[in-house]
Order: sequence, then C-alpha cells, then structure tokens
Amino acid sequence: MDLQLAGDTAVVFGAARGLGSAIAEAFVAEGARVALVDVSSEVFATAARLGSTGTVADVLDFDSIRACAETIGPVRHVVYCVGIGSGKFGFPFWNIDPADWDRVLRVNLTGAAAVAHAFAPGLAEARRGTMLFLASIAGQIGSQTDPPYSAAKAGLINFAQCAAKDLAPFGVRVNTICPGMVKTELNKTVWQAWADRQPPDTAMGYEDWAAEKIRKITPLNAWQTPEDVANMAVFLASPRAGMITGQTINVDGGTVMR
Repeated sequence: MDLQLAGDTAVVFGAARGLGSAIAEAFVAEGARVALVDVSSEVFATAARLGSTGTVADVLDFDSIRACAETIGPVRHVVYCVGIGSGKFGFPFWNIDPADWDRVLRVNLTGAAAVAHAFAPGLAEARRGTMLFLASIAGQIGSQTDPPYSAAKAGLINFAQCAAKDLAPFGVRVNTICPGMVKTELNKTVWQAWADRQPPDTAMGYEDWAAEKIRKITPLNAWQTPEDVANMAVFLASPRAGMITGQTINVDGGTVMR
C-alpha cells in the first residue's frame, strides 16, 4: 500500500533504538526524509544505517530543541518516542519516594510539550502535517507497576488531545499510540524493578515473567513488536488517516478494549 509519504520530512525524537528506531525506519521505507534525534550518541549509527541525519539533543533543554527545529527546517511529521520509567517497583505507590516522580514526568510529559512548542508554529504556518506521541496503555489503566510512568503517560494522552484541538484549524493532526507489551529496554527495566523486590526462590527470569504476563492480560497471546507500532505510526501520518485526529490508538494485542 502506498501511504503517500514519499518526499515528506519527518523528525523522530528518541530514535536511537527501540520503537523510535523502528518508526524512523518505517518512514524511510515509505520514501520520507527522516531526521533522527536522541540524547544518546547512538543516534548517529542508527541514522547512518538508515541513510538519514542524526542529532544529539536533550528534550529537557528547550533551547536545544528549538535549535533542532531551526536546523532541520520545515517538517511534515513530528514523532515523540521518548520515555523513561522510575526504575522502581511502585506497588504500593508509597514504596517509592515523591522525588522519584520528577524526572519521569519531565521526560515523558514536559519534554513532549517542549517538542510540540518548538515544531507547532512551523506546522501551523504550513497548514498541514501531523504530530504523534508514543504513550502507553499504562496511561489508560493506571498500572500499579510504576505510578509515575502511568501518570506521565496519562498526562501525555491528555496533552495530545489539547494539541489536536488547537492545531485542527490549521489542518494539522495529532494522535497518540499506546503500545502494550513490547520487548524493549524500558520493558525490561519494569521486570528488573519487580525482580529486585522478590524473594530469590520466587523470582522469575525476564522471558518467563513476560510470557506469564502476556498470557494473563493479552488476548492475542503474543508480544507486540516495534514493527507493529511503526506500521501504525506511518499510517497515522499518511493521508489515508486524514480524518483521524485527537485519537488514542492501542497497539496492544487486545489488552485494553474500549
């Protein structure tokens, strides 16, 4: 299927690896020009592999993000795929410290708002384009595993809806994808935080823990892959999704059903 993205310019934040890398690769496969941005210098190797450009920038440094927008120039699609957890097992929530919330909220939510602030004026001026934020089903169901992460992603979903309403008069669409169980480094840190709290005789390895969790909560009984998420990302950017904005799309094997 031709998604009519050839020649468009996309910028993907958090593109060095994982979901961000897969989304950048999917845009390249559709013929788009892609700028990859990440706080890690690994972004250069990923960009070289994809024949794209890479930039190191911290989403918590707004001046740096504005500089990215100026350097990259006019873009058609903005993707925010940056996320961190607290690294702690948050059940019950008072087992973690209030101080554990700050960076999680800033990276997952405030950073997304900073990127939107930097790129929205250009999209509005062009009167076309898309924004996409990667949230999580944890932002919809209040996952007790990591309350700061869940709350931040819930806030991100709400912010995306606000942005969708503000940008709609300019022909710019804004949506959110919520992945479920995807085998990424972030997912593995959730297991590690849980495993660190378990008695040695009851702790499970990552693969066993994930398999049991998928079996219990995912009707399709399978991992979701970065490619599954990337396929939805490029579809939402395409004209074929021209009447989709302000929506939260779950790519989760049926874990959350509305």
